[in-house]
Amino acid sequence: MTSESGSDGDPFKDPSVAGTQTPQPGDIPAGATLPVGRSASLTLGTDSLIVLDEDFGYSKSATNCCGLLPNKNKTTRSIPFFNILWAELSESDITIRYARTVSKETVRVAYINYTMEKTDRAFVDAWIERLLDRAYGVSQRQKRLKLLVNPFGGQGSAQKLYNREIEPILAAARCEIDVERTKYSGHAVEIARDLDTDAYDVIACCSGDGVPHEVFNGLAQKKDAARALTKLAVVNLPCGSGNAMSWNLNGTGSPSLAALAVVKGLRTPLDLISITQGDRRTLSFLSQAVGIVAESDLATEHLRWLGSVRFTYGFLVRLLGKTLYPADIAVKLELDDKTTIRDAYKAESEKPPPTHDSRAIPAHTAGLPQLKYGTVTDSLPADWQLVPHDNLGNFYAGNMAYMSPDANFFSAALPSDGCMDLVRIAGDIPRKAAVQSLLAVESGAFYSMPLVHYSKVSAYRIVPKNQAHGYISIDGERIPFEPFQAEVHRGLGTVLSRTGHLYEAEGPRL
Repeated sequence: MTSESGSDGDPFKDPSVAGTQTPQPGDIPAGATLPVGRSASLTLGTDSLIVLDEDFGYSKSATNCCGLLPNKNKTTRSIPFFNILWAELSESDITIRYARTVSKETVRVAYINYTMEKTDRAFVDAWIERLLDRAYGVSQRQKRLKLLVNPFGGQGSAQKLYNREIEPILAAARCEIDVERTKYSGHAVEIARDLDTDAYDVIACCSGDGVPHEVFNGLAQKKDAARALTKLAVVNLPCGSGNAMSWNLNGTGSPSLAALAVVKGLRTPLDLISITQGDRRTLSFLSQAVGIVAESDLATEHLRWLGSVRFTYGFLVRLLGKTLYPADIAVKLELDDKTTIRDAYKAESEKPPPTHDSRAIPAHTAGLPQLKYGTVTDSLPADWQLVPHDNLGNFYAGNMAYMSPDANFFSAALPSDGCMDLVRIAGDIPRKAAVQSLLAVESGAFYSMPLVHYSKVSAYRIVPKNQAHGYISIDGERIPFEPFQAEVHRGLGTVLSRTGHLYEAEGPRL
């Protein structure tokens, strides 16, 4: 037996609409329903795809006459658009892949598939395109990823986490993936330095925060450094012991949820900071610390197996010991009033998400920007404020809010406001106040504490004194215990975030 089809031989085409204009995605309204069988349909809801299927509603139950009678259950399911990874029509089948929540910290790839009955293929194509528009918005689809796996980071499980938690999400979203394992410390610097800037959209790091630090510095060594840092978004897929970048931009320490966030991530300009020490210049994206934070992190490397708890342990030991880290500090001050800083954050947070990255792509010959204030070996600029800190306990400058999952040290931090958030705390405060300051970080009250001096600066110089040895941490990496200078380059780097202009952290409270 043969069946007739439309005049063009398309079995999906309804003869009754022959000669009408081909539907476009913009013609498909919100709430549009696509019939996918006699008892099933797919509807574009307000924020979810609504799947109606009467077959969902019948199941066998041991408590219902040994399962011989049908047991009516819910016939619909709702799939958030954010979780939709891909949809396509192949021959007569429509398949929609999505990230299904299996626990608070895990999503897994799942799919729905229906064999289409006779219908208008042009309408189906337009409906699928509208679904993907709702799923991705202004985020780029099918991103091209250079993916770096650090097999040595954290507890050495990055490769397993990638295979089980990350790769299925990226593949289901039809991302192009080029995977490479880092083989030694500094390898990611070399990979990023030698990368073809135009071959990828994203450099994804299955690691902690150390590999992104290397990637930014590798891109900084390219002849077209400014162009590479603008074009290539650097992201963290958390597989290390320190995953602050993921907490700030993806809002999670879960590898699978972070992979979903990267798939849907929006290009976001990121301030980068030049660190000069001696004749060396490096880039920082996360934080710089001298004093209790640096020592709590770097001096507890032997306790890395404790995870983030090692930092809390080291912090408490030094707080209770009232350890001092004297230094001379000079800053290029931008904002020094907590109310003003809070209001600036509030103004940015109330803006709608950007619809595009408005930065121009620098020329192929554009390297790193020139240093506006010179280096640490130059004379101090006349408009900087130099203040001795003989009783310094903590000097901490942050470019992101979270430094660990429960440590929102820099609640007023913004990705691209041209400033570092600077926290200074005296080291000789009463022990009770010191412990309260640690507890306040986790409760969200740290910003409002009177003993916390919080400011916005665009550059600074710090000169440790009266100490032969000590710890300085740049993005969690140790550098020599010598004077150094920091200078912000507004929007020099690029990351992916959920909002396009904010971190996934609660803002400052007073």
